[in-house]
Amino acid sequence: MPEVVAYQGEPGAYSEQGARTLLPDAEHLPLPTLRAVFEAVEVGRADVGVVPVENSQAGTINDTYDLLLKHGLHVVGETIVRVDHCLLALPGTSLDDVTEVISHPQALAQCEEFLHALGVQIRAEYDTAGAARRVVEDKLTTTACVASATAARLHGLDVLAERIQTYPDNHTRFAALSRSPEPLSEPDACALAFGVGHVAGSLYRCLGAFARRQLSLSKLESRPRPGRPWEYVFYAEVQAPAGAAAMIEALSELGAQATFVRLLGTYASAPRR
Repeated sequence: MPEVVAYQGEPGAYSEQGARTLLPDAEHLPLPTLRAVFEAVEVGRADVGVVPVENSQAGTINDTYDLLLKHGLHVVGETIVRVDHCLLALPGTSLDDVTEVISHPQALAQCEEFLHALGVQIRAEYDTAGAARRVVEDKLTTTACVASATAARLHGLDVLAERIQTYPDNHTRFAALSRSPEPLSEPDACALAFGVGHVAGSLYRCLGAFARRQLSLSKLESRPRPGRPWEYVFYAEVQAPAGAAAMIEALSELGAQATFVRLLGTYASAPRR
């Protein structure tokens, strides 16, 4: 079993919750950026990295997908964490005292309606739990932060408001990354990246490799291909393990149609609630 699991953020961050859900008995290593998580796994400082890939409200975490293509790591597991944002401040602070709110940009975006109604200044921080720490360390008497109830307990902050996200049913999906392709548990899904040429019908023919075998794509996303202006990479998630006979056939056919194909990993998918 993995001994060290890296995640982006600080104790109390939602990424830590994802790491503890997937691998509760491992040592958990907080790091400042997603890039640092990828690099820690790549050089062996961590056995597994846990990174966000998608939020049910804000959508895909683009930085994660770009780093997946750049680094030679494998997706070996996933989990889904419920995200309930709170407004936190120093003890004794009232909602009327707050003139500024700080947090990770994704968290701020997910609470846009509440923050707009509050009529405060917004400032981005690198992490939700890091924002909570900054309020305490800098004694920010008129600044609140958006973070979890866990972060409030860790840093001794008051909860001024709960569940302030625009859409109450808010979840973030996290992927586990490893140097080894071996999944953490019995796989039932896989992720891949592929490129298509500037030829009419090229994407249609690539997707036909899955449709003809009744393989369901749960996600299809395009991103610019680094270093190649106006070329795009497609990221797909398929509801079948990479070792299934139909998937092996589909990947072979896809390889004949696409400009490149890279299997990003096979893993046990987290149940969608």
